[in-house]
Amino acid sequence: MSLILLYFFFIVFQHKDAYQAILDGVKGGPKEKRLAAQFIPKFFSSFPELADAAINAQLDLCEDEDVSVSTSSSSSCQRFACYGRFFSYLLDDSAEFNQVNTALISIFKIDAKGTLGGLFSQILQGEDIVRERAIKFLSTKLKMMPDDTMTKEVEDYIFIETKKVLEDVTGEEFVLLMRILSGLKSMQTVSGRQQLVELVVEQAFLEQALNPTDADSVDRLLQCTRQALPLFSKNVHSTRFVTYFCEFVLPNLSLLTSPVAELDIQLEVLKLLAEMSPYCGDMDKLEVNLNMLFEKLLEFMPLPPEEENGENAANEEPKLQFSYVECLLFSFHQLGKKLPDFLIDKISAEKLKDFKIRLQYFARGLQVYIRQLRVALQGKTGDALKTEENKIKVVALKITNNINVLIKDLFHNPPSYKSTVTLSWKPVQKTEAAAIGQKRQSGEDIGATATTKKLPTNLPRRDARQIYNPPSGKYSASIGNFSYGDRGQTGWNNKRTISNNMFMVLQ
Repeated sequence: MSLILLYFFFIVFQHKDAYQAILDGVKGGPKEKRLAAQFIPKFFSSFPELADAAINAQLDLCEDEDVSVSTSSSSSCQRFACYGRFFSYLLDDSAEFNQVNTALISIFKIDAKGTLGGLFSQILQGEDIVRERAIKFLSTKLKMMPDDTMTKEVEDYIFIETKKVLEDVTGEEFVLLMRILSGLKSMQTVSGRQQLVELVVEQAFLEQALNPTDADSVDRLLQCTRQALPLFSKNVHSTRFVTYFCEFVLPNLSLLTSPVAELDIQLEVLKLLAEMSPYCGDMDKLEVNLNMLFEKLLEFMPLPPEEENGENAANEEPKLQFSYVECLLFSFHQLGKKLPDFLIDKISAEKLKDFKIRLQYFARGLQVYIRQLRVALQGKTGDALKTEENKIKVVALKITNNINVLIKDLFHNPPSYKSTVTLSWKPVQKTEAAAIGQKRQSGEDIGATATTKKLPTNLPRRDARQIYNPPSGKYSASIGNFSYGDRGQTGWNNKRTISNNMFMVLQ
């Protein structure tokens, strides 16, 4: 029976034996092979039990020595339903699923653009489970493809198609798709990173005012900011995000609704602002935004308690919120460089006097805590520093040292903005660590991120990028679970407990 007759028999009866005969056509002559190349993908979805054999047969055709056969097979790859649907057929058999992934990678190397066409078609139109599998495949496998496969044409196609997908995504999908794009060679340039920032800006809805009581809106802003942060540099500016935080987030800081109960949303926002501030470019409303930062800083830097009978009233002793102040001082210090006369000409003499009183009071409290922390950590090395209590103290010392350095700058007359510190939750750069070591030897104050002279250099460091772990909420679900059903709320993967727990030690 010829393949054509088998085809009509297949259409009428949808018979498994007929499809098997089509698969066997790969062993025939050029005409049979070309027909098989067209029919195998066309009816792949009707016979999931023959999926493995069908994929292998199609691969054989793609690699056929006859150019007419391999070309015909490759051109039909884009219609090959296995690009999306096979994901849903083999969910319960990890061994078969791995085989299908391997087969898809092989087809990708033969016809990258055709494979991508099939995958993106399933992402845009397929069922949730297929969409999930396709996105995860791209996010994990593209980086493994050789350079001769990932050509500029292919990367441009990925960028165009991903932009289409980003028009309607969940938070977790957004994170994975940004991972795909940021891994492309074409995105490693300044213009490439700028394009990525623009994509994030669109997702963040920066043209709209923030509703601070809507946890979903807050969640979206946090997540988008986390994705944008690694892209910022001296050439790719964070100005739009910093401006938005100053105009819409800081004024509503106390009203922000956290998408996750365990998250200190105010501290999280201030940390993100601090990390963005060094990369801020020219601002249209610099003085207004700097003033907003200044006013918010005053809220977290208390005045000394009123004296009663010559002594401070014990019940009026204010709490010093070091983590908040570190973030706000750092952000103010960074933006202050752009308007160095702000504290001289842009605020009243009365406000400046009030500010310096607050700085002085905070600085006195800092010195007490710094001395206590140094004594507590003195002589501790190795495992002794790995206890939870001592790790908290090490971070606390970094925070208080940072604040100390920044306050000294602002006490200069005129105020100075020359000191450089590394935010307490970020790893210390080697060059800075060496400079700190020299300061210690010369007897100067411990600056920036120093701990103590005997602290080891191999302390466990929390990578700065940990803060980009995706949050949960209606806008996103856990990447680890990738739930596409109700796309509901899941747990928060956040390990930033050291900074928050510091208050138990310092207060």
